[in-house]
Amino acid sequence: MNPPLIQLRGVAKHFGSKAVLQGLDWQVGAGQVVGLLGRNGAGKSTLLECLLGLRELDAGSALLYGEPVDRLSEATRARIGYVPQKAELFGWMTPVQLLDYFKALYPRWNGAKVEALLERWGFDPLMRAQPIHRLSGGEQQRLSIIRALAHDPELLVLDEPVSALDPAGRRAFLAELVDGVIERGTTVVFSTHILTDLERVALDVAFLKDGRIGLQGGLDELLEGARREAAVPRGRGESLSLEDLFIEVTR
Repeated sequence: MNPPLIQLRGVAKHFGSKAVLQGLDWQVGAGQVVGLLGRNGAGKSTLLECLLGLRELDAGSALLYGEPVDRLSEATRARIGYVPQKAELFGWMTPVQLLDYFKALYPRWNGAKVEALLERWGFDPLMRAQPIHRLSGGEQQRLSIIRALAHDPELLVLDEPVSALDPAGRRAFLAELVDGVIERGTTVVFSTHILTDLERVALDVAFLKDGRIGLQGGLDELLEGARREAAVPRGRGESLSLEDLFIEVTR
């Protein structure tokens, strides 16, 4: 049996006297599509940053592809795509300059995909030549997503990737995520507060509460288990939603 792609053991992270993650254990296998859920302030962004090696752990260990996240090889880094909650782009560059810069960093770069996404997501020649700081929040978020998808990552980590997108942008992104990413067997960890979006893409969900993963499993199985516990008559399982489960688990 292959080891999990993501392995977190006893992970702790504090900010001053506030404990955000406390003895957290979590595993994600290759090819899984996992929705990470939790209340506002539960530490979802911190957890994703810790598993990518972007924040130093106060305790515990974190491995990606069997490597400690604070010492990832260049080859392993090239297998990962990341969309942060807030687009972190070089504002003085144009979109074309930014993508050319990152193209030089990755041995596997899908130029055809980049061009197709730029066209589909409204990056006309004028927009491509503007400094990024002049783009709207939604346009910067779309560019951040294109950057993350451009090298066909094997692991894609998404932290509230649609928070700055309008409904049309969200729909376009989710379609690309399903058809262009998940169908290729990519491992995806997707944090979002828009539960209806998560239901469209995630097969598994994990709930972060009190600094730990309180519950994880297949979405359908968890909903069915909640239906049985609530004694909902057979055939009325649709009356229990992911929102109901979220409220129950995280309260």
